[in-house]
Amino acid sequence: MRLLLIRHGQTPDNVRGALGTSVPGPRLTALGRKQAKALPQALHDEHIDAIAISTLVRTKLTAAPLAAALSLHPLVFDGLREIEAGSLEGKSDKSSVGTYLSTFIAWASGDLDVRIPGAEDGHGFFARYDGAIAQAMTAAGDDGTLAVVSHGAAIRTWVGLRAGNIDADFAREHMLSNTGLVVVEGDFALGWRLLEWESEPIGGEALADHAVEDPTGESF
Repeated sequence: MRLLLIRHGQTPDNVRGALGTSVPGPRLTALGRKQAKALPQALHDEHIDAIAISTLVRTKLTAAPLAAALSLHPLVFDGLREIEAGSLEGKSDKSSVGTYLSTFIAWASGDLDVRIPGAEDGHGFFARYDGAIAQAMTAAGDDGTLAVVSHGAAIRTWVGLRAGNIDADFAREHMLSNTGLVVVEGDFALGWRLLEWESEPIGGEALADHAVEDPTGESF
């Protein structure tokens, strides 16, 4: 199985540098809509068999142009939503952002007992994310390609622990901008391997916004 893990397009929370994880969440900015519209051309060489999204509206809006181009109906999975911010929801100060980032890197390192107050621990996150990926894989077929439009911290954490050829430091050091792409190959029985990590928007450099501090996408 080939997974194309795509971060959603830019939102107002990303521009403010705020931790926004609640459902349904904000819509896309004007730049976010442009990033989404660029996906069909950017991925035209991929033979995508199915598209999966989370329950947050920003993934639906990001996936819409790609789904229309491929005549596919996105599959919605709650398990693909962002890592919960709990008591840090909506905050943008350095202490809150630092706590959130250190938590997801701890999970990517295998320390799943850590949790943000009022939120899930790593066991809960991986149970729901693994479950959603496994369900979505059935729609793409055993050797198909599945496009997953998800969230920055969630993608970095899941790949950081599940891909056997990288570690948590790799996920920490590599940024993932809005509509950045991470490609992995494998399955849950034999394991996963990172093939590609495209930090910038896959639609091109013109779609990047380097003026904002986007906590779940930045390297640190």
